[in-house]
Amino acid sequence: MPPQRHGTGPDAGQLSKILRASGFLLPPAQAAQLWKYHQLLRQYNKELNLTRIHNFESMVRKLYIDSIMPGRIIELPSPLMDLGSGAGMPGIPLKIVNPKIEIILAESRRNRVEFMETVLAELGLKRINILGRSVSASTEAQVNGIITRALEVIPKTLERITGSLARGGLAIFMKGPECGEEIEEAQDRFGHRFRLTGDHHYRLPDSSDERRLVVFERLDSPAWARKAELAKEKLVRIIESENNETFRNLKKLLTPRGIRKQLHVLVFGQKQVSEMLVLRPEKCVAWISRADLDPPPDGSPGHLMWYQLLAHLYETLDLFGTSYPVLLVKIDEIPKWTPADGLPEGCTLFVPFQDPENVGAVIRSAVAFGVSAIILLAEAANPYHPKSVRASGGVVFSANLLEGPSIRDLPDDLPVVPLSSEGIRISDYEFPAKMGLLPGIEGPGLPEKFRKAAVSIPISGNVESLNAVVATAIALFQWTEAMNKIRN
Repeated sequence: MPPQRHGTGPDAGQLSKILRASGFLLPPAQAAQLWKYHQLLRQYNKELNLTRIHNFESMVRKLYIDSIMPGRIIELPSPLMDLGSGAGMPGIPLKIVNPKIEIILAESRRNRVEFMETVLAELGLKRINILGRSVSASTEAQVNGIITRALEVIPKTLERITGSLARGGLAIFMKGPECGEEIEEAQDRFGHRFRLTGDHHYRLPDSSDERRLVVFERLDSPAWARKAELAKEKLVRIIESENNETFRNLKKLLTPRGIRKQLHVLVFGQKQVSEMLVLRPEKCVAWISRADLDPPPDGSPGHLMWYQLLAHLYETLDLFGTSYPVLLVKIDEIPKWTPADGLPEGCTLFVPFQDPENVGAVIRSAVAFGVSAIILLAEAANPYHPKSVRASGGVVFSANLLEGPSIRDLPDDLPVVPLSSEGIRISDYEFPAKMGLLPGIEGPGLPEKFRKAAVSIPISGNVESLNAVVATAIALFQWTEAMNKIRN
C-alpha cells in the first residue's frame, strides 16, 4: 500500500533537521529508514491506534528520539529484546540507529505484530525478529538485554523476564522521573537476583520532558543456561519409565524400609530444599524435577545430579503436592545406644512415637529446647521419613540422634522422668542434672513400671489428654526454665 501524502506536510528533510538539532546526525540510509517507518506509522495509525501522538515534531521527539536515547546513554547489549514493543518502539528506531545489534520485538497483540512485520519488510532490516506472544517467567528467549518502555512497574517486569535474560544481562527500563518506589521495591524483592547498576536522569533534547533510564544487571542464571551447563557436565539423567531403576529406588524412599536400606532421603518444599543446598551441600545427591523444568539453582554443589522425570513420575514422588523440585539427600546411619552407655549431662529425650509427623515435630522441639541427645526407641517411626523431615522443619539433619531399644526394655534404674497424664505436677518436680525425659507411646502411653514415678501436666477435665508432642514440648520448656533458675 503506498504511503499517504499530506500536501505541504513534513518531509524527510524536516525529520533530519530535528534529529541534527538534537545531536543525532544519521547516515542517509538510516535517515531514510526512519522516515519510512514514520510514514508507515502515520499510514496505519488511524486503523490500528498505534500512537496517540499526532504532531510531527512531537512524534519525532517523544517517539523516535526517545527510543534511540538509551543507546547514547549506555552500551546496548545484544541480542536485545524490546518487551511490549507495540508499534515497534523502542526496538525499531534503536535497530535503525544501531544496525549491528540483534533485536527481538516482543508483542502479543496480533494487529501490532502484523504492522511490525510490514515495517520490517518495507525497511529491509536484518537480524531483527518478532516474538508474537506474551513473555512470562517460563519464556526462554535467551537474550543478553531486555529494554521496555512504559510497560509496567519494574518488579513485575523483573519477574516476567527471569526465564529469558542471561546472567550478567541488562534489564533496561525507560521510565518517567517518579519511579523511585518501583526501584526500591525491585531491590527489596529481587536483590538476590538483580543488581541496580544505573539510574540515569536526563531530558529529551530541546524539550522539558524528563526521563529516567534505570538499569539492573542479572546476577543468577536462567533455566536455559543452567540446563546447558549441566548437560555439558553430563549431570543430567532423563527418567521416562516406572521401570527405571533410579525411579524405583526413589519411590522406595517414601517408605521407612527404603530409607534404612539406601541411607538416602527425599526432602520436599522450597525452604527446606534451599537450606539443605546451602547448609549441607556435601550431602545433596540429586535435584529432581518435572521433565526439563526448574533446573538446580546457581550455587548448587558441582556434583549435584539433575533427574528429569516425566510429569506422572514426578507426581508419584511429590508426596505433599508442592510442585517444587525434590532433593535427594544422603544420610548417615544412626548410631546405636544401649542403657550401658548411660546418659549425657542435661536432658536426653526418649522418643517412642509411631507417627512420623509426631517424631519430626518432637525432634524440632527437642533441638529448640537444647536437649543433649534424642534416643529413638524401637517403636519410633523413622526420623527421616518424608513426613518426619517436613514436620521437623529440616532440624532432623542437625539433631543428635541415637537409636535405642524398645521402651519395654529400658531398665528400671535408668534416671528417666516419665511423662504421663497422671502423676506429680511437673511444676512441683525437681529435675535432676542428668535425666531422660520419657513420654509414652501415642494411645497406650507408658509401660506400667514407669507410671508410678511419672510427672504430669495439669489440664482441665474438658479433654482426656494432651497431644503427646505438645505435652513433651511443655515438659521440655518446664525443664529449661528450671535449669535457667539454677544457673541464675
